[in-house]
Amino acid sequence: MLVKYLLAWFLLAVVAIANGVLRQTTYGKAVSELAAHQISTVTALLAAGAIVWWLNRVWPIESARQAWTIGLCWLVFTIVFEFVFGHFIAGHTWSRLLDDYNILHGRVWPVFLLALTLLPYITYRLGR
Repeated sequence: MLVKYLLAWFLLAVVAIANGVLRQTTYGKAVSELAAHQISTVTALLAAGAIVWWLNRVWPIESARQAWTIGLCWLVFTIVFEFVFGHFIAGHTWSRLLDDYNILHGRVWPVFLLALTLLPYITYRLGR
């Protein structure tokens, strides 16, 4: 079961990339960069929540420990992906990437990461 959930992270990554493309090609042109970031984070969170809920219906999480393991693995995968892809593929500077973690400047990405970590446990508890 755990392996399926770890592989399911790739689905979450594809949806997150599609969410970013949607932001850049639509509302990102009409609002400030900060507002686009915030909107995109909320839509990513809603999509991730729906996916994790669906995954738990298809492959029920078996224990709280498994839920926490999934969430923490997804957190690590996401942070590594953000920095590797963001720097080496997208060409962003390290400081630009770190800026997305500054909640004091309105960057809400850490909220998404926290939610992504908690979602498997939340869906596990709700599914019991």
